[in-house]
Amino acid sequence: MRTEELAAMARGVAARGSGGRAVLGLAGPPGAGKSTLAVALVARLRERYGPRAAAYVPLDGFHLSNAQLDRLGLAARKGSPPTFDVHGYAALLRRLADEPEHDVYVPDFDRTLDEPVAARHVVRPGTRLVVTEGNYLACELPGWSGARECLDELWYVDADPAERRRRLVERQLAGGRTERAARDWVRTNDMPNAGIVEASRDAPWVTLSFVWSGHDQ
Repeated sequence: MRTEELAAMARGVAARGSGGRAVLGLAGPPGAGKSTLAVALVARLRERYGPRAAAYVPLDGFHLSNAQLDRLGLAARKGSPPTFDVHGYAALLRRLADEPEHDVYVPDFDRTLDEPVAARHVVRPGTRLVVTEGNYLACELPGWSGARECLDELWYVDADPAERRRRLVERQLAGGRTERAARDWVRTNDMPNAGIVEASRDAPWVTLSFVWSGHDQ
């Protein structure tokens, strides 16, 4: 699907949202382009309808810190379901839906630091649509249904598996890993995580499933 068509559909989600603010979720496997699409949708809507038309809220800000991953013995599984503060993420989504009159600050993940950072984004009062994305939003896993309950619609975003793998290797190379280490990480961590997500593609709460190449941005 093309970005322009998806932006029009996202505008429709905003129009149908109850209480003055809607939340659109994007699920899908690692490397599918969810964050890129979320940013593109928000940019299109703001360009067309003004700065309060939409805001971006990434799940990645709820990665556990490296110190917590070490404490839990999960450093080698970073990005898997238990390495996120899903309850904190769900609480933020509920606040966004319930408090449209306040500035709400949103964390993000810094790939240079390889750590979450606080308050990189802000959702301003009067924002009509929040676009959030996260691998496991469609999964029937502990905690994730609580986040899903805050969504007005949930879309599943995918890309060609070979393209996803290429993007994931490039991401690890950009983070400083060697070619071999990058490919090993993708094989032993990202692809198993993708398998968990792919099982949720046909979940009954997914309202739209599509492949997005990003070439029409």
